[in-house]
Amino acid sequence: MGLNVTQKIIKDHLVTGEMNPGEEIGLKIDQTLTQDATGTMVMLELEAMGVERAQTEASAQYVDHNMIQADSRNPDDHLFLESAAKKFGLHFSAAGNGVSHPVHMQRLAKPGQTLLGSDSHTCANGCMGMLAMGAGGIDVAQAIAGEPFNVKMPKVWGIYLTGNLPDWVSAKDVILELLRRHDVKGGVGTVMEYYGPGLENLSAMDRHVIANMGAELGATGTVFPSDEEIKRFLKSQKREEDWIELKADEDAVYDFEETVNLSELEPLIAKPSSPGNVVPVTEVEGEEIYQSYIGSSANPGYRDFAVAAEIVKGKAIAAGTSFDINPTSRQMLADLVADGHVASLLAAGGRLHQAGCNGCIGMGQAPATGRNSLRTTPRNFPGRSGTKEDSVFLCSPETAAASALTGKITDPRTLEMPYPKVKDPDEPKLDFKLLTDPLPLEEAKKIELQRGPNIAAIPEMEKLPDELKVPVILKLGDNVSTDDILAGGSRVLPFRSNLPEISKFSFEMLDETYYDRTKEMEYEQGHAIIGGVNYGQGSSREHAALAPRFLGLRIVIVKDFARIHWQNLVNFGVLPLTFKNEADYDDLQLGDVIEVTDIRNSLEKGNDIPAYIAKKDKKMELEHALSKRQVEVLVEGGLINWIKEGKKKLQ
Repeated sequence: MGLNVTQKIIKDHLVTGEMNPGEEIGLKIDQTLTQDATGTMVMLELEAMGVERAQTEASAQYVDHNMIQADSRNPDDHLFLESAAKKFGLHFSAAGNGVSHPVHMQRLAKPGQTLLGSDSHTCANGCMGMLAMGAGGIDVAQAIAGEPFNVKMPKVWGIYLTGNLPDWVSAKDVILELLRRHDVKGGVGTVMEYYGPGLENLSAMDRHVIANMGAELGATGTVFPSDEEIKRFLKSQKREEDWIELKADEDAVYDFEETVNLSELEPLIAKPSSPGNVVPVTEVEGEEIYQSYIGSSANPGYRDFAVAAEIVKGKAIAAGTSFDINPTSRQMLADLVADGHVASLLAAGGRLHQAGCNGCIGMGQAPATGRNSLRTTPRNFPGRSGTKEDSVFLCSPETAAASALTGKITDPRTLEMPYPKVKDPDEPKLDFKLLTDPLPLEEAKKIELQRGPNIAAIPEMEKLPDELKVPVILKLGDNVSTDDILAGGSRVLPFRSNLPEISKFSFEMLDETYYDRTKEMEYEQGHAIIGGVNYGQGSSREHAALAPRFLGLRIVIVKDFARIHWQNLVNFGVLPLTFKNEADYDDLQLGDVIEVTDIRNSLEKGNDIPAYIAKKDKKMELEHALSKRQVEVLVEGGLINWIKEGKKKLQ
């Protein structure tokens, strides 16, 4: 039996385990990616683990999220990250160089390799024939140190593409169609692998758009083959020597398959406030908008900006509409300037921002209260834009540009103009100025970490007790995101390297009293949180596990978890459990006290964890899905303790 692309990469990188779906495997990691919202913790973790030098083929630290310099905190952290990159042997991409995912694709991504990033949209680089996955920062720190990444062997979901995209329909509509069909949990436990004749007219950057939002389906990763289009892209970046052909065998099989006929797609849009709330643009056409936003890692390509520029060229955007242009890399911006597209966007009334994540993560460009914002970003979780009562729609650049002209949601097919045909430049203006290479080891040893006053060491975490008696402090519903648990944005993320301070923002989107109530707890052992399905979807930021743990969170019991957050909870010693009987979710209320005894023995013996609701004299049936390794990590109180304990045993 032949292998698909995903299986080929996993087989070549398998360190431990068997390739049986659901079984934990360990994978050798070739490359890592960190960004400034998560990288500060990674660098502190490398220091705590005593790592001297990155053991990967290539690791890169990007500054793309926290670029608003309202005070000294962000620039201080940028200096810290630059010094850490020099010390540990990483590439460093400075502020203004661009969003990590497209820059990594341009400069470092290689077909056939594995990439692990402390950003959930690392999966975007699966467009290059890589297995690219998001993870919590401490997992990435482990990979930088040369340790394998442990993950459950995914099923491979084969998506067969046929046909050609019609005019006014683009790659964003492809992934929105899959979200329309399957919602935000549809890809959990899978790698989405695209193949078929429909690939022929999808550029490398089109594939990036599709791969990026595999994260919104909850997928472990997204994989495309490495074919002549990837060879063309690498040649344009002067990296043709990095190309290898990598395709599925003719007799390859998939765990399940689906067909998407590109010719049948139409402009789609995700309504507030979930990427899975997808409908045809025609269904919401005519709703007034305040903002139209183009850019982000979900639409980072030259053509995404160029097609918008051609649509608005010689015209003016509607009065009262903010037309925000967020370039994704300096290189891309230079090409758009040279070809006159930036001039067209500005002449129409566009607002040009620096190359970076910006409004996607709530760093500027927040919409007005009660007004609609159209965005080509990957997520529209409540409040993610920086406005608490936001109303964000996700769409293609074509829909965003057409709507900017009319001031209301507009089907781009109704514009009285021919569809602009644009393509990537054959010889882009390569720009290496703000991306530095790792220092030689002897020079790196001399580097001292530059710590600003806002950087605090990670506190030690105690081991998991054998008995816990904790009250339910929060009871939450379905699809709680990491943005709900710990928001991004310019108000919160400057504290990303200061755990005591950032913890004050925990769960404020859902319950502003959470932090204060953790300080008033009568129970010394901490507290529990109850949730529904897909708990922890969204960003990979480990702060969403670490900050509540710092405040005393010991158990999270839900109907099911999103992959990365589940692992992050384990990494910081929080016991993640699921209900065997969903009626127990209904019975649990705020203030109920949960008692769990003989925890360690139960974890090691099997998957069942008996628990009781004190005073109600009610037994609950709970279970875990932890591997033997994860149980060991959890019992030690988290991954840092487990690593230190392992080093002690070797001494």
